[in-house]
Amino acid sequence: MELFGITGTEYIGYLASFMVLLSFTMKDVKKLRLVNMTGCILFIIYGFLMPTLRIGLPIIIANAAILLVNLYYLFFKKTT
Repeated sequence: MELFGITGTEYIGYLASFMVLLSFTMKDVKKLRLVNMTGCILFIIYGFLMPTLRIGLPIIIANAAILLVNLYYLFFKKTT
């Protein structure tokens, strides 16, 4: 699928980048983490859609790690 010369995979990558960028504008930490997690999930999908896993694997690993950190702080870290 191609629209304006951009593939569906590229659109996912652009949307992921936008979500991560948007997360840096959030004042509420919970909202920041949720938006950032959305970007991470999109980046993981983008990594799997790369032509070869060799290209996508660093994207998958980095964003899976960030996703786990966000999950930890959202659901397991007790605030005082």
